[in-house]
Parts: sequence; C-alpha cells; structure tokens
Amino acid sequence: MPTTGGASSPATASAASHRRSSRRRRRHPHPPPRQPWCCSFALDPLSAAVHRTSPLPPRPHKHAAAAAAPPPISRRMRSPGRVSPIDDAAAVSASSSARLSSVSECPPPPPPETRPAAVERETLRIRMVTKGVVLEVEEVERVKRESKLVGRIIGGGCGGEVAVEGKVEVEAIRGAVEMMLEDDGADEAAAMRRLSRAGVARAIAVLEVSFSLMFDRGVTNCLKYLEAVPWNETEEERIKSLLLQYSCNRTVSQDLLARLQPQKPSSSAELVVQLMDSITKGTNNNARKDLRTLVDGILSRTSIYIKSDKELDMKSIYSICNSCLNCLVELFGEASDLGPSGQITISVGKGPQERICKQVDNLNWLLQILIDRQMGEEFVDIWANQDKLSTMHEHVSPMIRYELSRISATIFIAVGSGKLHCTSSSRLMLFEAWFRPLLVDFGWLRKCPKGLNMATLEDAIGQALLTLALKHQQVLFMEWFETFSGQGRECPNLMRAFQVWWRRSFIRSVGSSS
Repeated sequence: MPTTGGASSPATASAASHRRSSRRRRRHPHPPPRQPWCCSFALDPLSAAVHRTSPLPPRPHKHAAAAAAPPPISRRMRSPGRVSPIDDAAAVSASSSARLSSVSECPPPPPPETRPAAVERETLRIRMVTKGVVLEVEEVERVKRESKLVGRIIGGGCGGEVAVEGKVEVEAIRGAVEMMLEDDGADEAAAMRRLSRAGVARAIAVLEVSFSLMFDRGVTNCLKYLEAVPWNETEEERIKSLLLQYSCNRTVSQDLLARLQPQKPSSSAELVVQLMDSITKGTNNNARKDLRTLVDGILSRTSIYIKSDKELDMKSIYSICNSCLNCLVELFGEASDLGPSGQITISVGKGPQERICKQVDNLNWLLQILIDRQMGEEFVDIWANQDKLSTMHEHVSPMIRYELSRISATIFIAVGSGKLHCTSSSRLMLFEAWFRPLLVDFGWLRKCPKGLNMATLEDAIGQALLTLALKHQQVLFMEWFETFSGQGRECPNLMRAFQVWWRRSFIRSVGSSS
C-alpha cells in the first residue's frame, strides 16, 4: 500500500519548480531574441585593433578558410542567419583549438631588408676662391680625361679639390664642366647652340675657364663659336688678351686670328689716301659729307685708329688736290664761254654750279687735312699760281665765282692765325692773285658762308696782310680803302689792321725823326 509521504514528495518538488519559473517569467516578461552567432577568430578589418596589431597577417578569404579546415558535421545551416546548436562539445572544442592554433602558428612577417652601406664615391671639388662657391662633380674620371690640369692634380687618387682664383663666373665653370661631361660622340652643333643661347660674353668666359683647365675640346668649341659671331670692342679686347695669354692650336684659331690681324698687313696711311680719293670722286653729297666726317675721325690726333703709324703720304694727297684743281678749271671753262668779242655767255642750269661746289668742298677738305698735318705750305704756292682760274673769275657769274673765294678764305684764315708758315714771296703772290677777287665776292660769302665764320675771316685777312712788307701793305690797304668806301659791308672791315699799318708806317717814323 502506498504511503502518502512517498507520493507527496514529487508533487512538492514540481510545485517548487513551477514557482521558480513563474518568478523568472515575472522578472523577464519578454526575453530578448536570440542573436545569430558564428565562430570567427579574425578581427574586424575596420576595427582599431587591426591597426594596433599591424604585424599580424590579413584575414584569410572565406573560400580559402573553408578549403583548409571544413566545419564539423554537427554544425549545419538550418535557416539564414541561424546556426544549429552544437551536439558534440568535444567537436566544438577540437574545432576551436584547431582554429586558434592556425592563427597563433602563422609564420611571422619577414624582417625588413637591410640596405647595404653606401659606398663612398669619388668627388671632384672645384672651389672658386673669390666667390666662396664650391662645385662638386662625381664623374671624376671623365673630367680627368677631358682636363689635363685636373688629371695632373688628382692623378690616380679618388677625388680631390681644384682651387680657381680670379674673377671667374660660376656659370662659366658650370658650362665648361657640362661640356666635359658630354658624350664623346655628342653633336658639335649642340655645343654651338648652347653657347649661342648663353651669348658672346659667356662664351668668352667659358673659353677662359677652358684655357685655365687645359680643356682642349672646350677651347675648340668656344673658338669656333666666337669666329662665327660679331663682337663689340670690349669683347674683342678680351679675346685678344686670351689669345695672347694662352697658346692654342693654330689650325683651330686660324679663322679667328684672321679677324684680329691681317695676314699681309698694309699701311693705314695708304688706305686713308685711297679713301680720300674715293670721297673726292663721289657723286652723293650727303654720303660724301658723312664719309668726310668718318675719315676726319680716323685722322684725328686723339684717334685710336691710327696710332703708331707713319704720317700720310704728302705727295699722294697733293696729287688728289691737283686732280681736283684741273677738274675745277674745266668746269669754269664750261661755265663761261668767252667769244671773240669778249662777250660773256653764262651757262644755264645747276649742273656746272653743283659740280664746281663739289670740287671746292673737296679742295677745302683736303686743305684742312694738310693744315692739321702741317703740310699745307705747298698748297699756298699752287693756289697762288692758278692764273687761269683768276682770269676766268672776272668773267663768271658772281653766284659761281664766289666759290673760288671760299678756297682763298680758308688759306687767309690759316695764314692769319699762324697755322701756315709760308715765305714772304708766297704770301705776296697769294695777295696779288686773290685779294681783289675776295673783296669783290665778300658780299656773297656773307650771304652764303657755308661754314665760314665771317668775323674770324675779317680778322685773319687783316693779320695776314700785316705780315707783308710795309710798302706792299700800303698798296693793298689803299685798294681795300677804295673798295670799302664803295661797297660798305659788302667788303671786309679791315679798319683795325689799317690803323696798325698806319701807326707802324707813319707815327713811329715821325716819333723816331723827332
């Protein structure tokens, strides 16, 4: 017969269990839904832990992990996002240990490569003393081959230093070194283009550096470039100085030297005479005027173009003067035609007058050169003996004949100022031949002076007249007195010289007699 105590004890246990379940349900009325889970031992690639543990290898791909270790059979996918409960705890622990061991036993990352220590290279130091600049060149062997000086200094050593003194440009050193580092088969035109971009002044500086470093190829390239381009005077002097200071290959510098010194030097005096002859035969008045100015600059005593040269050939210049005088006689013959009855026929047209003016300009210019060179005394004698011209002067129109008085005026100014030292007979012949024509043409000279200073001319005529003997002065002053009384300002004013002549001739003699 069953007893109560044995039947009530299961019921009591069931009731207590039910009460505990109820309290738990009241405590959690809505239990949270179960979250899906999966077994993964890799870190999230976006988490900060990945960045902190950079030495670990990246997470393997899913397919690769599945192929390496297939999941246990008890883990089957029941629905998306759900994994069935694990039936075998041993299998789970075995799988977990297998996965953990695969992560922990991953081979460590290879150690960083150790770079070999840098090998010390040969370096050439080019130090510019005045600039305080140092250029370093690593291709020492090529520089040693190109520069004889660097090869001597360095020899067989690895690198060294070359000191460059003087006012040397940094870019000139750089240009020379760059030329050394060019390939042996480099195009020569490329070097010419580089020098052309730099200019003549830089090419001269590179030439100087190449000479100093005994860099033959650089010297050759610079000389070829400089021979093909124009220079100014400063650049020319620098090139001359370099060629005199350094010896170079004559075959290379022959064309350049031909621009600096003639192969067969000729006398500059002879060339100047040829220039004079060409000017006197020219037909363009403006061009002749410019060329006369050019030759005057060459013949100037302070000119740099005719230093240490012999004087001009006086005979050659007087030969040109005689040619101009002969042409002047012919032109005056064309300008005036004396008929048998002595009537005057004046030629019409500007042709003869322009050609006469041209020859007078030539003679005045040549005469001024002779006066400056103190060689004009012979011209006074030649002009005083021009009987044909003095005769035709009376029969030609005043607007043409006054051109002859322009030549006489130049001579009188030179004699009156003491620039021409003629004999007394030459001075007397000059006055006897051309003093009266000058008095007649003075009005035209005042109207058309063509560069003459009339006040200077008046004073010079009086001073030249006072150099004659007193008896000759009396004749000439009386002639002037009569002309001046009739023409007035159309005649030179010689009153001051007249007073000097009068005092010397009469007042002094009266005083001496008393």
